[in-house]
Amino acid sequence: MSSKLVTSPLKSMEQGHLEQPLRDPQAPAEQHDMGLSPLTLLGFAFLTFNSGMAVYRSDRDLATIFFVVFSYVDLVSLFYFLRLFEKTPPESPRRHHIKTAVWLLTTMLTAVFSYKVAAIMPFPVQVLVWAMAAATVLGGFYAFFLHSDEKKPIEG
Repeated sequence: MSSKLVTSPLKSMEQGHLEQPLRDPQAPAEQHDMGLSPLTLLGFAFLTFNSGMAVYRSDRDLATIFFVVFSYVDLVSLFYFLRLFEKTPPESPRRHHIKTAVWLLTTMLTAVFSYKVAAIMPFPVQVLVWAMAAATVLGGFYAFFLHSDEKKPIEG
């Protein structure tokens, strides 16, 4: 059983220390600062700018516009749900629902990008692209839902 703080704030005050207590890296994610950093904001600005430029340069091709908008919305949603997943306590029943949403968003993004890549490839490479996409989706499903994170006791 690990404590959430390396040093108790009360104990530090009793000893005359006024510094902030150190965070335990093993503490739940809700204990860590989850604010938006300037680098995160810069990344979203870059993604938004590039998506806007792709729509602008699409020459009003609806398929291209749909692809760009879908990919943008999917990525932003994926980042949102990943942040939510990190903030949710491990024992929360919501965590499984959030994990399902993350897997579905990742699967949709994989399928859309595989479709775009396979469309410009010769048939044997198309088969390879779809096989890799299927392996990624199935591997993600296994990792998210079937693989157990629990450590098995060492016998001996």
